[in-house]
Parts: sequence; C-alpha cells; structure tokens
Amino acid sequence: MTDGGVTVSPGQVLVFDADDTLWENNLLFERVIDDFLAWLDHPTLDRVAIRAVLDDIERANAAVHGYGSKVFLHSLGECLERLRQRPATEAERREIQELAVALVEHQVELMPGVADALDELAGRHALLLLTKGDREEQQRKLDASGLLHHFQAAHIVPEKDVDTYRWLTREHGFDPATGWMIGNSPKSDILPARAAGMNAVFIPNDNTWVLEHDELDPADPGVLHLTAFPDLLKHF
Repeated sequence: MTDGGVTVSPGQVLVFDADDTLWENNLLFERVIDDFLAWLDHPTLDRVAIRAVLDDIERANAAVHGYGSKVFLHSLGECLERLRQRPATEAERREIQELAVALVEHQVELMPGVADALDELAGRHALLLLTKGDREEQQRKLDASGLLHHFQAAHIVPEKDVDTYRWLTREHGFDPATGWMIGNSPKSDILPARAAGMNAVFIPNDNTWVLEHDELDPADPGVLHLTAFPDLLKHF
C-alpha cells in the first residue's frame, strides 16, 4: 500500500514505535560509532571492515542481552578486545564511556510534527505505544518526551516479534485487522505486525539501525508507505 488515496475510518487502534519514529535515537549511536572508529585507528582494517566486526558483535549481544546503551557499550569494549587481541585496559574502558556520554545525557529530540499529529490522531483513534529495550532507559526517554498523555497505554518489551503483537491484541482486546503498527523498522515494526494479522505504516528513517533492516514486499496491500510522520493525518 503506497502513499495513495488510503483513508481509514475512525476507531482504529494505532500502535506507535518510539525510537526513530517519535524521536531520533540511532543517530546518536552512529555518532558514537564514528568517534569510536576514529579513536580505534586500526593499523590494517578500514572503517568498513571494523564496522562489520562491530555489527556481528552487536547482533550476538542483542540476542543474548537485549538492547540499549549498556549493551552497546559492552559491544564497543568487546570489539576493541577482539581487534587488539587482548583485554581492554581501564583507560580504554574509560575512553569508551566518555565517547558515549551523549547517549545518557542527550535530551529527547522529537521528529518534526510528532506532537501535533499525535494530538489530532488521539481524537479519532485509540493510541498505544510499543517500544523495546532496557526498561529504565526507555522509560526515561518516554518521560522526557512529554508524549505519554497521548497514549492509552505504553509497553516496554524486550523484543518485538510476532508473539509480542499477538499478545498486544489480546491484552487490549482488539481485532488485529483494525490495528496499525507505525514505525521505521521493517524487522521489528512492520514484518512481525503483519505476521500477527495487523496492518502497518512504514515511515523510513535514514538512520535506522542496520540490524533493524529487512526486505518489505512492495506489493503488500497491508503496508502503507509514508515519508514523514505528519503524513499520517492524511490517512487517519
């Protein structure tokens, strides 16, 4: 479903992703990675090769430990140790911590038009929020965003897979066919929601984490492709 003449009747359930949909998130991690790669200055591997090593480490750690800045810092330290073939020194660990200070201290930066769009959508539909990651970290961002009053409920989960979406429909008692998952991640937002029988709205973000990439079927009639968050108001 492309950005065409689709208009949805009132009374739908709109489920929103948070990171990189409501506010910028992975952009901050990418900035830290850029600084890390410059600081590491490996004698033989270029930045692309080092990034591939880091991506593999992050993929493995996410499967075991979940998501968030703590797991990310652990992955940076593990990457350093693998490339230098020795344990990280205390000085190196402090340097990594200092590189990532922005992740902890950064104020939540909403995507353009998010607050106004949610305010209008809440008058026509039931709004829910579904985000994955470290509970304390995600709750801090949710509280700082000033958006929680728009949602009937907000859920922080360790993973967003098809079972998560099936649980969500049972928890709130809605027909999946009347539900729409809205997010930037094919892997966590669009594909598992579709597998659970929900519709989806894909709003791409140029800074989406590489581990959240996946292929979408352009002919899938249950996925609405938009370019910006306020475009939701044209359809919902």
